[in-house]
Amino acid sequence: MATQIEHSPEPVPAEEHPLTVRCRGVEKSFGEGQTKIRVLRGTDFDARAGEMTFLVGPSGCGKTTLISVIGGILSCESGEVDVLGSQLNRMRNSRLADFRLANFGFIFQQFNLLPALSAAENASIPLVARGESTRKAERAATELLQKLGLDGHTHKTPAQLSGGQQQRVAIARALVHQPKLLICDEPTASLDAASGRTVMELLRDVALEEQRSVIVVTHDNRIFDFADRIAHMADGVISKVEDTNQHKTRQRAGEE
Repeated sequence: MATQIEHSPEPVPAEEHPLTVRCRGVEKSFGEGQTKIRVLRGTDFDARAGEMTFLVGPSGCGKTTLISVIGGILSCESGEVDVLGSQLNRMRNSRLADFRLANFGFIFQQFNLLPALSAAENASIPLVARGESTRKAERAATELLQKLGLDGHTHKTPAQLSGGQQQRVAIARALVHQPKLLICDEPTASLDAASGRTVMELLRDVALEEQRSVIVVTHDNRIFDFADRIAHMADGVISKVEDTNQHKTRQRAGEE
């Protein structure tokens, strides 16, 4: 059953959305010698608080590598990666792990839920990892799952849930610790059109209402209208950025 969205946040002028991600001249390669492949080629990329920034482009252009660098999963060889005012490329591994746990949420195409755990237990994992008691963490996870339309399903295991319900558990897991940056890798790829749009509505209305920054890597042009900005990537660089939020603001003004 689709969650009822009571309202959408009013558009906010771009100057009121501070930068949360600022990448400049980011370089990343894989392999050595003749097998070395240059994936990121001096990439520049920005994301702002309270906005959804889509990262699109053909397979192999460097999208997943870029969000892995932004998310602190991979390190870059050169360039600057400033996230929430901190230079990730200058952090020691122990501090970086703590920073990621405190500030980042991740949603993947594969839901990556643990099959033996209930929905509430899966969603509570980030809080438990931060030292919260199991009882308190599961209570917070249950409240969020209910907000996401899973009331009555919180004690079910992933095998007892539909694909759309599993994706909502993954969203709850990503949001339960109230991260400032949410990184989504193909979040609608395995969902039908209706379920995909429901997921995007949830991301927009649950995540952005807290002025979080949301980065979505996607090939799914059915959801492009949810983006505030669309960064097009080709051959390891950002080739074009569309500011669709301004277009939507003008469109709403014309309708009024």
